[in-house]
Amino acid sequence: MEKLKQLKVGHYVDKLAVPAEPGLTNGQLMLTNHDLKPVEPERRQWGPWNFVGFWVADSFNINTWMISSSMISGDEGISWWQSWLCVWIGYSIAGCFICLTGRIGATYHISFPVVSRSSFGIWGSLWPVFNRAAMACIWYGVQAWIGGQCVTLMLRSIWSSYNDLPNSFPSQSTNTRDYVSFFLFWFFSLPAIWFPVHQIRHLFTVKAYFAPAAGITFFIWAILKAHGLGPIVHQPGKATGSALGWAMVKGIMSSIANFATLIVNDPDFARFARKPKDALWSQLITIPVGFAVTSFIGIIVSSSSAVIYGGTPVWNPLDLLGRFLDGANSGERFGVFIISAAFALAQLGTNIAANSISAGTDMTALVPRYLNIRRGGYICAIVGLAMCPWNLLSSSNNFTTYLSAYSVFLSSIAGVMICDYFVVRKGYLQIRDLYSARPSGPYYFTFGFHWRGYTAYIFGILINIVGFVGAIGRKVPAGATYVYNLNFFCGFIVASGTYYLLCRFSPIPATSDVWMEIGDEIRNPSVAYGADDDMEGTSKGSSDRYGAKGDEETGIRERKMGTF
Repeated sequence: MEKLKQLKVGHYVDKLAVPAEPGLTNGQLMLTNHDLKPVEPERRQWGPWNFVGFWVADSFNINTWMISSSMISGDEGISWWQSWLCVWIGYSIAGCFICLTGRIGATYHISFPVVSRSSFGIWGSLWPVFNRAAMACIWYGVQAWIGGQCVTLMLRSIWSSYNDLPNSFPSQSTNTRDYVSFFLFWFFSLPAIWFPVHQIRHLFTVKAYFAPAAGITFFIWAILKAHGLGPIVHQPGKATGSALGWAMVKGIMSSIANFATLIVNDPDFARFARKPKDALWSQLITIPVGFAVTSFIGIIVSSSSAVIYGGTPVWNPLDLLGRFLDGANSGERFGVFIISAAFALAQLGTNIAANSISAGTDMTALVPRYLNIRRGGYICAIVGLAMCPWNLLSSSNNFTTYLSAYSVFLSSIAGVMICDYFVVRKGYLQIRDLYSARPSGPYYFTFGFHWRGYTAYIFGILINIVGFVGAIGRKVPAGATYVYNLNFFCGFIVASGTYYLLCRFSPIPATSDVWMEIGDEIRNPSVAYGADDDMEGTSKGSSDRYGAKGDEETGIRERKMGTF
């Protein structure tokens, strides 16, 4: 009887397993499935304009609006043009980082979890992947909560009594009305998770038209209420001297921190590019322009609130829309409904692109035998529902502190990953070995963990730890605070510098002495041992088979040892 039960359990467990390529070993089944393997040419459907539409759509979201506007609020707020300058600088830098990580995905058509195996080891990559998956789930809840506020405004525009819904929540950070709206947004977002990544680009196309139009409408409406630009653009900032300088530094770092997740996970989307060039200029130009335009609208609208209602600027645009509803006529209520609906669509697109797909891809790498991107996306949604995102958005100070803390960890991961690909390996990856659990593989290192990558990762975090303690309210030396104000750069530079030095004095396998990207040679990828396919650049043995040059001519270093 016990044996029969075990057979039934095993049957149901096998039913839950996702489809896998034939011929894989048990070790490889823990490293790959359809969503993790290199993207075949049929699914490489993203051209340059798809990336432009993606970033235009992503730029018009409430979070971008909130970050730029929060620079103006507070006792040390800066002026609108200083805030906008911070956004231009911050997002231009972020765009460069995006293109660096996206280059890896666009060249070899692999996602972040697979890319990280070359720098952290076959099994060691699981921690950075888990780290980012956890943060993506948190972000999903945050963005869904903001989307719920859009739903609240939509329902208030139709039924003003919805604003007075009886409260049964004991928490002071939320109430029944807001939680119901949050749940409605969360529930109606679930169908969007179902679609595969190469098809979801159509959602971004719709959003790229509708959301910017709503933002511009809101922008014009606020200017009209403030009676022109004059009173807005002449409002002085409160910070002066060194306080002004550090306030602008913090603004730039907040903009970069807003992109911390996307910097790391851009390969998840760039791998669908038809060719590497499609993911370069389209992202490098669109990111700073798109986010600067959105931030400019947010800055002007936030500043206009101080003119319209007096006092400090309203940093949350949804709060300002709520004020527009007070005493509004039917036409104004309709306008608030349309703008709120567009912002709800904007939040949906951002949540799918930056969080659901990212978390789904990461969870696929954590449990590839039973999870794919779709299943991981739904798990992300469940976690986002179970958490308490309203606590992160209780004030602009809490929100920016959270963003800075987040960037501390991801900047180290990005530093190691970028240094490994561009400096140490010079663009050379052996793709099939990234899916190999053999101890003799070049990415297996020591028991599957790369000690150099982890050492650099920890050093990149340690440089910011003391400053982070100070950011949450403890007294720390002034120097640590200054370092933490530059947290992303400090973490990135220390991590990448440490990794380079360790690899310099303790060389690693599968590197090239000259720049050599061979991802464009991948045609019909198969990762099974001994498979006869069109996956080039996978091992030394395959170099001769596919017409690659020998080791002496190309400068490829190949070491097949159990530990490094």
